[in-house]
Amino acid sequence: MKYTKLGNTGIEVSRICVGCMSYGKASEDFHLWTLPQEETTAMVRHALDLGVNFFDTANCYSHGTSEEYLGNALRAAGVRRSDVVIASKVYFNEGKLSRAAIEREIDGSLKRLGTDYLDLYQIHRFDYSTPIEETMAALDALVKAGKVRALGASAMFGYQFHNLQLCAERNGFTLFSTLQNHYNLLYREDERDLIPVAKQYGVSLMPYSPLAGGHLTHPQWDSGTKRDSTDKNLHKKYDRARENDMAIVARVDELARRRGATMCEIALAWHFAKGVAAPIVGATNAKHFDDAVKAVDLTLAPDETAWLEEPYRAHDISGAIPLP
Repeated sequence: MKYTKLGNTGIEVSRICVGCMSYGKASEDFHLWTLPQEETTAMVRHALDLGVNFFDTANCYSHGTSEEYLGNALRAAGVRRSDVVIASKVYFNEGKLSRAAIEREIDGSLKRLGTDYLDLYQIHRFDYSTPIEETMAALDALVKAGKVRALGASAMFGYQFHNLQLCAERNGFTLFSTLQNHYNLLYREDERDLIPVAKQYGVSLMPYSPLAGGHLTHPQWDSGTKRDSTDKNLHKKYDRARENDMAIVARVDELARRRGATMCEIALAWHFAKGVAAPIVGATNAKHFDDAVKAVDLTLAPDETAWLEEPYRAHDISGAIPLP
């Protein structure tokens, strides 16, 4: 495993981050394909054995049980708190990013995870209903109180991320050190403005859905998995551009065969070629983590990267919330 620092912080993380949306109590109104506690613990142990120390969850994943399962798994593994980096998020809750909501939700997340601090606390989306000064002041207060070590943002528009950073600069608040945005070979819209803004501020990229919900890991579009058959959001994100995107999937498959690698390795190696710090890999099978870790040592040539990208066409926005 290789490691890197998050943004301008001293927080050292593995180049692969475990996405914990895959873990938690399954339910009709969230996801039916998530893993129960025992299997979650086994997956977390396996990731730790591979040298992964970075785990990302959210207060809304499986109605909070993702945080509970992750906390339980880390304690069961006997890992020291200082040896792992835990990230969570706030927004999909009552009050979104108001001061009261942030103060309430951080305490809930800490309790469910069984820790007295988070290494990284991220705003899950941009909140149109709360003044950005209120949000940034509340987040800064968490850092000053020692409940949070660093701050991050997730999917939003470039101008919104820029305005939030400017607000922090002008008021002496803590700036965002990370950006968790929707980014992969099948969705590259953030290359227009959001990613350039992040790079301007020295922010580390830790994209979600780096494998496009699994579409970049097998040559056929449908996988036949439980997630594929029950995850309506997955189909909403990707099925509209299926015809064009299958050309990209085919190139990932061809390059994988040429390089003697898996499609997962190629798709993640592309992220590292694009300057990503740690793609967030959600896995329900140990082999998925094995492949992801191998990608850290796989370097794509510039012509290979360009060849993978060539069929891409503009997509509808997915992730950032439009102005109401």
